[in-house]
Amino acid sequence: MSADGLDIRGVAMRYGEGPAAVIALESIDLSIERHEFVTIVGPSGCGKSTLLYLVGGFLAPSAGQILLNGAPITGPGPDRGIVFQRYSLFPWRTVAGNIGYGLEEKGVPKAERDRVVAEHIRLVHLEGFANRYPRELSGGMQQRVAIAQTLACQPEILLMDEPFGALDAQTRRILQDELRRIWRRDTKTVLFVTHDVEEAVALGTRIVVMAARPGRIKEVLTRGFEVGEGDEFEAEPAFVALKLRIWRSVKEEVEAARAAGIAP
Repeated sequence: MSADGLDIRGVAMRYGEGPAAVIALESIDLSIERHEFVTIVGPSGCGKSTLLYLVGGFLAPSAGQILLNGAPITGPGPDRGIVFQRYSLFPWRTVAGNIGYGLEEKGVPKAERDRVVAEHIRLVHLEGFANRYPRELSGGMQQRVAIAQTLACQPEILLMDEPFGALDAQTRRILQDELRRIWRRDTKTVLFVTHDVEEAVALGTRIVVMAARPGRIKEVLTRGFEVGEGDEFEAEPAFVALKLRIWRSVKEEVEAARAAGIAP
């Protein structure tokens, strides 16, 4: 690929040494162009989150290399922002204070910080909540704050580790729509881990299916159709067919893991 994007080359991740070592990832090769929305789906324990943390620089691979715009990733950096399943908000800070935290750490002047915070409050539709504290917000609203907090720092890549997994179905669907809207507006590169096949298809322009441990890339599928903002796209034949294909692929891995005695 070109030097403009994310390039994962021969990455492996091993925990421990000797016979007791756990191989979490093996021979991962994946190239992601700028502005892609790539979802990763697979059975529990296949290394989805581990791969995300390697890209984030929170872990170092046991083998292989991860490049961003041609430069090796050697640790966390402001060019990568991560949103976790749990909201990671400061309970003593307001919505505005949480969104502006990273900007404060970067030394952004107050006037500019206030402008960026206000812009991102509007982006995630939290007008009127700037002075509320996390305890005063619903789970979905807290996750909107977490997304705005990450986006406000202008990362090149947005890394998302099952960010909607703890939410109810209605809130989850609303935030999926919001995330698609934000991605289309800002055209960030997004790498999104999920255990939900429907979510993977609804969000990803490409869907990576991972094999059971040791985690490998089983297949990469391109979604050849657009997902609109309406409420009926799940019933579209192309959507149903792709979801079914991916579900069968994941199910094969779940059954293989159970047969090998490594399923959780």
